Formats: sequence, structure tokens, C-alpha cells
Amino acid sequence: MKQFLSKIILSGILVVAATSCNEDFLQKEPLNLLTDEAFFQTPEQAIEATNAVYNMLRRWEVHVFSYVGMTDIVSDDSDKGSTPTDANFLLEIDNLTYSAGNLAMAAVWNGYYRGIYRANTAIERIPAIEMDEALKARLIGECQFLRAYYYFNMVRWFGDLPLITKPLLPSEFEQLRKPQAEVYAQIIADLEAAAAALPETYPAAEVGRATKGAANGLLARVYLTLGDSQKTEQYATAVINSGKYALYPNYAKLFTPEGENSAETVFEVQTTSDPQGLGGSQYNEVQGVRGTPNLGWGFNRPSDNLVAAFEGTDPRREATILYVGEVLPDGSAVVEDSPEIINERFNQKAWAPQPINGNNGWGGGNIRILRYADVLLMAAEAMNENGKPQDALTLVNQVRARARGANPFILPNITVTDKDLLRQRIWQERRVELAMEQHRWFDLKRQGRLAPVMQAAGKAFVAGKHELFPIPQEEIDLSNGLLTQNPLY
Repeated sequence: MKQFLSKIILSGILVVAATSCNEDFLQKEPLNLLTDEAFFQTPEQAIEATNAVYNMLRRWEVHVFSYVGMTDIVSDDSDKGSTPTDANFLLEIDNLTYSAGNLAMAAVWNGYYRGIYRANTAIERIPAIEMDEALKARLIGECQFLRAYYYFNMVRWFGDLPLITKPLLPSEFEQLRKPQAEVYAQIIADLEAAAAALPETYPAAEVGRATKGAANGLLARVYLTLGDSQKTEQYATAVINSGKYALYPNYAKLFTPEGENSAETVFEVQTTSDPQGLGGSQYNEVQGVRGTPNLGWGFNRPSDNLVAAFEGTDPRREATILYVGEVLPDGSAVVEDSPEIINERFNQKAWAPQPINGNNGWGGGNIRILRYADVLLMAAEAMNENGKPQDALTLVNQVRARARGANPFILPNITVTDKDLLRQRIWQERRVELAMEQHRWFDLKRQGRLAPVMQAAGKAFVAGKHELFPIPQEEIDLSNGLLTQNPLY
């Protein structure tokens, strides 16, 4: 079910000419090593080049340590976790005391631009290959979707960015930052092209590839971020009306292997547990139980603030937070209270069974990027803003009904129709439904609530500064000052 992503493009096929858009260096390659100029010749190579763009989604620099830090740990949903002295750069993120020299910013800048480079190379070179035109258009659409996704996270983190849409010549490595509006315009153009080219579904052997629904769902999220409720409703409704998605009946099972690639999945990163580590990710490992039985590192501890955010006996609290003394989701063991266990709770949504050879670095737990529940809540939020409170209530109450399950005494339907009050209820529903799935910081930012919420949580948030992360200092140095820094860093 996850075969296509196990075929990894090695460094000789898509040689990343620089680890950033600014770095210029010479590298001699062995004569028998394929370069991108020699590689793009066959349909199989077009597929492999596209797979290489997907491959970045599993990488450390894209969806692991720094990603969790710059989405969950930085917010009020979680704390750094682990031991007090472990990974001090994440403690700086937790406390909002980071500088432009923080390792996390440098890591994601490197990883995301490498993904963009791979997408740019494939988008430029695939059109010249003699192959089935429908397959060609689909592969280009997949790369456009992925390029849009990489840029979307980056623009929300850093604001103005170097906007690179083709492989650069050495003379072009030094790039100015482009205004956010231009970056968003490129993201939207890529997603619109992807939505037009991509199929609604794939054969089972190719599950995990970007679909039309994924492109429309990400467009809804982009427009929600931009404050365009009409467009948000349009694209979220397109996903809903496609009939291809549904809420998974059991919320707790949704985040286990049983729930992977279910009807609720709009897009998730595919991983495979294997002894070579070719298809695995450390996303689960860094958040797993520190100590036996889960061989994790114990980072991204759900905060007291998040624990208190759940309503009454909302079952989503138990499905989100794994406590000491609790049975693991697969029933294999109990998280025992012992000196080996660091911290009293962990992100249960990131739990995965022990992988082959007990090495969680080869873990096979998929990374959820976009779920149907998220689409329903985006549509509900937009409908409320568009003067359709009853339609909004229908959707948000679908999410609550799934969460309550067979217990009629919890999570009653929301009935308020006042726009301001309903907006607050939908925002609250987003928090508890999507908790620990790396959405909270981005949601608070687009809602204009970062300063009051972070300050209320005891964080030293500085308005006008912490809405953006700093451009990595090493990138500014490499550009000889051509790249400018964000305010107050």
C-alpha cells in the first residue's frame, strides 16, 4: 500500500547543487554518476524524479524535529518535553528566546528549499520526455502540488522569501526575498494547476500520491490563511461534494496503522518500516515515549494548557494524549511509571508500533497533513463568515458527533448562530480536533491571536517580532547581506 515511496532517488540522480538558494560551491562527481542533465530520458525516470520530491516529506529537515518545534512546541499546545538539557534549541523555541542562529530555522530552510529544488527540476525536465501525455501532466501536477506545500509552510514561517521556480545557474544563486503576496500567488497558481491535472483517486499500489481533493483542500487552507472566506468555502466545498471522503468512525483508531489512508485522509506522508531505513521517518521517534516500551525521545509533551482545553470528558483528550500508566494503542504494553520514563504524557497521535529491529528511525507511522475533519471545519468557518451559520453548524456538528461516538451525554451539538460567538466555537473545535497535528501556531497566526494567546500562556511573545521566525543567519551571511532579516531579530 506504500510501495511507490520506497523507491528513493539517490543523490546521483537529482544532485542538489546547493543546500540553499545562496550557496555556491564546486563538487566533482564520479564519471559514472547520473546527473539531472543525463537522467530525464524515460517515463520511469520521470516517475522516479517525482518520487524524489515526495521523498523529502519524510526527511529530518522537513517533517521531524524542527517542524514539530516550529508548529507545536512554539505554541500553547505543547512543551519541549524530554529532559531539561536535551536539545536546547527547542527550549529556545518553547520559550520564544530563539535568535537567527537557532538550528531549527536553518534546518527547515535547507530541507524545504531542497524539496523545492527537486520539484523545480522535475517540472522543468519532465515535459521533454517522450511518454504518455496524461501521465506526464499528472506527474507535473504532483510536483506542483508539492512545491506549493513546501512554499506554504515556508511563507507562513518566514514571510517574504526567495521565490525560485526553476533550477538556478550558479550565477543566480543569490536571490532577493520576494513579497509574501508573490509567494502566495505562486502557491495558488501551482495548486490550481495541480487540481486541474490530478486524479481523484489512485490504484492501491500508488496510494499516497497527491489527488485533486488534496489540491483543493490545500487551496482552502491557503485562502483561509489569506482571509478569503468565499474562496475557502469554494474549495473546501469542492472536496466535500466530491464524495471521496468521510469521517473515520473511530477517532482514537484514526491515528493508528488501522486509520492510515482511510476515507478521512486527504493527504498524508507515507512511511514504511524497513531494515534499510529507506522508507521510514523519525517523526514518531522524536515524539515517542522516552524509555521503554516505545524507544522514543519524549519531545513535544502535550501542555497543561492543552489538557485543560478539552470539554468535559471529550474522548479526543484520551486519543491525543498518552499518559504514563496507559496501555499503548495496539494493546502491546503499558507505559509504566518507572525511572526510565521521562515526562508523564506524550503525543499519542504520533505513536507508532515498534518498527523492524526496534529502530524507530525506521518507523512506519504516516504523517497526517490534511484530514477531512479539517476540511469540514475550514468550510464551517468560512460559511459562518459568509453569513451561513446554519450550514456552518451542520458541518461542525458532524465533527463533534464523530467525536462523541455512541455516548449521547457528551459534546452536545453547537447551536449558537451569532457570528462572533460561533467563530469562537469553531476555533475551539479546531484546537481540540486537530491538537498535536502541527496546526495550532498557524491557526493562531492567521486568526490574529498569537500575541494575546501566547502571553496568556506565559510566553514572552513580542508583537511585531514573533509572528515570523528569523531568516537563518547563515543564509544572510552566504548572501553577503543580500537577504534581509525579519524585524527585531
